[in-house]
Amino acid sequence: MYFDRIRRAFAPAGRFVDRSYSNTVGNMSYKIYTPKGVGRKHTALLVMLHGCRQTPEDFAIGTRMNELADEHGFLVVYPAQSSAANPLNCWNWFAEKDQARDGGEPSLIAGITRQVALDHRIDARQIFVAGLSAGGAMAVILAVTHPELFAAVGVHSGLPYGAAHDSASALAAMRGNGGPQSGTSSPASRVTPTIVFHGDYDTTVDVSNGIAIVDQAVSRAERAVGPMQKTSRERMSPGGRVYTTTVYHRPDTPSLVEYWVVHGAGHAWSGGSPLGSFTDATGPDASAQMVRFFLAQRNAVPRLANA
Repeated sequence: MYFDRIRRAFAPAGRFVDRSYSNTVGNMSYKIYTPKGVGRKHTALLVMLHGCRQTPEDFAIGTRMNELADEHGFLVVYPAQSSAANPLNCWNWFAEKDQARDGGEPSLIAGITRQVALDHRIDARQIFVAGLSAGGAMAVILAVTHPELFAAVGVHSGLPYGAAHDSASALAAMRGNGGPQSGTSSPASRVTPTIVFHGDYDTTVDVSNGIAIVDQAVSRAERAVGPMQKTSRERMSPGGRVYTTTVYHRPDTPSLVEYWVVHGAGHAWSGGSPLGSFTDATGPDASAQMVRFFLAQRNAVPRLANA
């Protein structure tokens, strides 16, 4: 079993290749995983944003997302942050220029997404984005600045939109001492279904940030669809982690917001492979739950414009 996991991690069934993208902002490398048997047909696309000190290859192994792509038949794109842009390979979610629609890193990542979607005839209703830590914070930014592009967002151990405006405020926000800055209310004009995972023993990005992401997502959704039902339940993962799920939904739709608090977990991808960095194999499978959440949106009521 162990050696089979290694084989699948390093030799997936499909193609995992390097690509690059350029626009007026700059250029960015990325990897794209195409499952075996997926040709030029309408399918789904998931954009995965790694955390600090990670690479696309490491993130793919740790999350096992390519294995899920094989199972469900979707493409996965892994944009790569360069050390020239950030010495720790962090996405610059805290810089004001990288929180805007038409500038900085959001422009490049959105451009990659559009190019891949065009090349592979991706169904526009099935383009999703997810990330860990700094990647989770950037996923939130993309969902807010490009709501017409991303049908849903997954955030693991990330931060809310507008949580910081420079390095100092970023550190404060990560410790739970910050909050969205004045004048940074969400400019999103559509509902973006959101699933959030966070460990309540996270000493790198305080769990209060997960709560803030959920609050922002619920507020945007309720402005569009009205009050939602809220249900919470505590469970235990096969690995022994206790976790609490809180689900927000309307009677006639799939859940629009989900919050998974993994009790006792630190700054790590829940249910991830120990072959990757920043993973916690004992928790519920965040990758599988995000994919389940994303694909459930395919047949949902079309995204509604905020009132």
